[in-house]
Amino acid sequence: MNMTSATALTQQYSTSDKLAARERLHRNYTVSEVGWFEWVAPQLELNEGARVLDIGCGPGWFWSTAASLLPHRIQLTLADQSAGMVAEAVERCRSLRHWTVDGREANAMSLPFADASFDCVVAMHMLYHVPDQAAAITHMHRVLKPGGMLAVTTNGHGNLQQLYALTTALGSEPVDPAAVLFGFDAAERLLRAQFGNVTRKVQPARMRVTSPDDVFVALTSYPPGEGADDATLAALRGAIDDAFRHGGGAIDVDKEVGLFLSRKA
Repeated sequence: MNMTSATALTQQYSTSDKLAARERLHRNYTVSEVGWFEWVAPQLELNEGARVLDIGCGPGWFWSTAASLLPHRIQLTLADQSAGMVAEAVERCRSLRHWTVDGREANAMSLPFADASFDCVVAMHMLYHVPDQAAAITHMHRVLKPGGMLAVTTNGHGNLQQLYALTTALGSEPVDPAAVLFGFDAAERLLRAQFGNVTRKVQPARMRVTSPDDVFVALTSYPPGEGADDATLAALRGAIDDAFRHGGGAIDVDKEVGLFLSRKA
């Protein structure tokens, strides 16, 4: 799964359709006391009237899901490299509570915002798409007000290992590609280098997946599964079916998803 090129990103994230195929696994099969978005939201420590930037906002699912846990009034800027994602996110979020919602097409490595503009910057599961992650974090630090917080989320190397083991049928490595590009160690190292402080929190959660079809759709929603030939797809389907047979009709899957918080001095 290599989505770092501009062409691949444009194809993957022009709309939320392909992302939704993967999100469905987490939504339907995660076992946890609190959902991911609901777990993240209170840890942002937002105050009434806070100015918030979500860079790599995607379709805005986080804000629509967690709105009731967040302040009644915030000024939210939804930014993404994909104009389609920005439009979808703004449409989804514009009627939430009494928020002021704006959208902006933006590149994380050269944020088009003034210094010290935001109380909080959120970068959820997006820095592994960015070629120069240190540059992006430098810009996030720049646009934060003194005392402002950066919240970054990403995956660890153990995330979904039982599912990624199946992608060897596609010729992929049996590891979460997001963790290879920007895993826990990289997140902690780069945030500490820029901010001088970082707190790592890992959500206690796992998955129990009961639908082979949902696994197949998710693993073929991005390259190399997306666009694979019939023989390769048949091999993947066989590997999935074998895993479900061995699991008695389900696959138990480890999750390793983290939130990293850094505050600007």
